Amino acid sequence: MRKTFLLILICFFFPFYAISEETFLSLKKGKVNVRYGPSFESPIKYVYKKINLPIKQIDKKENFRRIIDYKNNSGWIHVSQLKKTNSIIPMTDKILFKKPSYFSNPIAKIEEGRLLIVQKCDDKWCKVKSGKYKGWIKTDNIWGSIN
Repeated sequence: MRKTFLLILICFFFPFYAISEETFLSLKKGKVNVRYGPSFESPIKYVYKKINLPIKQIDKKENFRRIIDYKNNSGWIHVSQLKKTNSIIPMTDKILFKKPSYFSNPIAKIEEGRLLIVQKCDDKWCKVKSGKYKGWIKTDNIWGSIN
């Protein structure tokens, strides 16, 4: 009887655990309002002006998502302004390579904080685009998800 009750409790609360899991998303638009609370009546805290910026969802309430960015700014954004992640930000300076190997030709130096659009990933490397450059970077020390 006690095991059955415990199993029912676990099954009941597990969906809430899965919903509150942190996930990475990207900004869909070039201008996105971040609010103090999860409603349109809540005042605007600040405005993002960078399309594809990766952010981490840390909570949700109805159609709003509480987010945090790579500089630890947080607030609430409406779900219509977000999309599945497609970008990363390196947290340290990196080298962009022609192929996914340290023995490949280096193409450019990517500075910490630069927005990179992910084209595809393979093991511990991602093919990214940044401005006029395309190449591969190692995926250690990045902000964002490569999945």
